[in-house]
Amino acid sequence: MIIKELFKLQDNAYKEFHSKLMPTVDKERVIGIRIPAVRSLAKKLYGTPQAEEFISTLPHYYYEENNLHAFLIAQIDDYELCVEAVNRFLPYVDNWATCDSLRPKTFKKNKPKLEKQIYEWLKSDDLYTVRFGIEMLMVHFLDDDFKPIHPETVSSVTTDEYYLEMMIAWYFATALAKQYDAVIPYVEQRKLSPSIHAKTIRKAIESYRISNDKKEYLKTMK
Repeated sequence: MIIKELFKLQDNAYKEFHSKLMPTVDKERVIGIRIPAVRSLAKKLYGTPQAEEFISTLPHYYYEENNLHAFLIAQIDDYELCVEAVNRFLPYVDNWATCDSLRPKTFKKNKPKLEKQIYEWLKSDDLYTVRFGIEMLMVHFLDDDFKPIHPETVSSVTTDEYYLEMMIAWYFATALAKQYDAVIPYVEQRKLSPSIHAKTIRKAIESYRISNDKKEYLKTMK
C-alpha cells in the first residue's frame, strides 16, 4: 500500500521544518518526507498497476501523496494523456510546493500545444491552476519560444493572493534575466500592481543572473 511506503520514509524533524513553509496545509496532513525520497518512490512505482490506481483516485489526504501524484504525472510520455492527468489533478492542489513540483517532461517536446493549454489554465478561477500556468510560461517560454504576448498576458492577471503574486513576480524577475529589453517596460511603466512590482524588483535584485548595473537601475524604481 502506497501510504505504508510513504510512512517508511518519514522524517519527523523534516516535518517540523517543512510544515512551517506551508501555512495553507494542516500539519496533520504532512508526513515529513524529503522531496528526493518522494521522487525516487515515484520512479520506482511508475508504470505499475499500483501507481495507475493511485493517480486515478482523488483527492488524497496527505501532502506527500499529492507530491507523489505530481511526480508520477511528470513521467507520462504521451502529451495528451499527461495533460488529462494534470487537469484532473490541479483542482486538488492546495499549496505552492506541490504546484511547483509538477513539471511534466513531455511539455518541452510539445510547445505549440502547451502554449494553447497554458492560456486555458490562466483563465481558471483556481489560484494554483493559474500559478501553474504562469510557471509553465516561465519554464518553457522565456528562451527561444518567447513571445511579447506572454508577459502581457501574465501582467493582466489581477490578484491579491500572496502565492499568485509571488509567482507573477518570479515570472517577471526571471524574464528580466532572460528577456530584459522586452520586459523592463513593465517595471519602468509600473504596469504591475504595487505589491507585485515590489516583489519583482526584490526577486530580480536577489538573482545571480542579472548584472549589477541592471540591479542598480531596478533599485531606483522601488
